Amino acid sequence: MTKHRLINTSKSADDFLKTLPPKQFKQVFTKVWDLRSNPRPHDSIKLTGFDDKHRTDIGEYRIIYTFSDTIVNIETIGKRNDGDVYKKIKK
Repeated sequence: MTKHRLINTSKSADDFLKTLPPKQFKQVFTKVWDLRSNPRPHDSIKLTGFDDKHRTDIGEYRIIYTFSDTIVNIETIGKRNDGDVYKKIKK
């Protein structure tokens, strides 16, 4: 049986999701949902300079998150070519 973690989204991630058109919302939400069972998908990269932060892409969006055995914390979601997504990350 596949273990599913809880999903916790930050306020900034929630706010960003609310701005997405329906098609992009569905794509990003599905990727976030899939992180419950596989927090290290093939396109996931551990961020340099951070102990536990990872990044994954979906279309033109980036999802920055941490995870444990029981929870996936979505810290921020942003445009792929927009450096602001990295400025929102807490060290």
